[in-house]
Amino acid sequence: MASQWFVKVSGAFKEVNEAFVKVSGNWKEIQEGYIKVSGAWKKFYQAFVATAFTTQTSTTTVTVPSGANAIHVRQAVGGGAAGVSGAEYDKSGGESGGTGGGSGAYVANQVFTVAEGETLTLTIGTPGTNSQQGSYPNYSAEGGNNTQLAGSSTGTLFTLGGGGGGGSSGGSSPNGSTRTNSASSGGTVSNLGTVLTSGTFKESDGSTVSIPSATSLVGGVITSYNQSGSGVAGVTGQNCGTDNCNQAGGNGGASYNGAVSGGSGNFGSTGGSGSQGSGGGGGGAQPQTAGGAGGTGEIVYRFLRVT
Repeated sequence: MASQWFVKVSGAFKEVNEAFVKVSGNWKEIQEGYIKVSGAWKKFYQAFVATAFTTQTSTTTVTVPSGANAIHVRQAVGGGAAGVSGAEYDKSGGESGGTGGGSGAYVANQVFTVAEGETLTLTIGTPGTNSQQGSYPNYSAEGGNNTQLAGSSTGTLFTLGGGGGGGSSGGSSPNGSTRTNSASSGGTVSNLGTVLTSGTFKESDGSTVSIPSATSLVGGVITSYNQSGSGVAGVTGQNCGTDNCNQAGGNGGASYNGAVSGGSGNFGSTGGSGSQGSGGGGGGAQPQTAGGAGGTGEIVYRFLRVT
């Protein structure tokens, strides 16, 4: 809050988070309180209003601010998987494009109860980056990691699984068989806490709005309240059937229910990188190119006081 106001209760000072005054027989909440000091009015109290949004893309801890009792998660997603590298062969009768990486699970526009002053740990899922795990030509791609929000007293509010990487098997070179490409996978949601579906809070401009109808609760990449879901697989890599043929990799899986595209599966260049938890694109063949990195996870949040 911009200022603080304390009252003594049973010999101990307690911070005031809500204050009311009776006007014409009705109780009205005080939005701001002032006191005159040396002839000038000084603000000594302001009701808690919604904080600004923070976008977190690396693991950290934060303390729930004084006066807040809820966190609004505009959007959060697990890390995306890398795309698989392409593979080219010597006179084997075919070339192979890599599978696109899977995207991370997500939540969007959800409000959870938290405890004032508790420590929240925001674990952000790092993306998969290695497109050439294993031995040529049977590569697999590195998966993304989980994103999680947990409180020191509240417990885990959600865990968002990272996307899984695709793979391949059965290939040999030179003069051998082309590989069989296998699918990637989307991450899944677990440990989802109870989402608030009613209550009121004050926006940063001081206006009082309701859950879930407040317009600020339907912003971000997904525009409806209380959404969550799994990530999706990228496009499985394909083989072309003649020596020195050209084969692009598969596209990475989109994140946030299709709102954020995955990296492109490319030919002649490294697969495109994912973003915001989407999967990396697969690499191409003849020439052989690496798969792209997945997208880093994120948590976009702000604090509220819900009554």
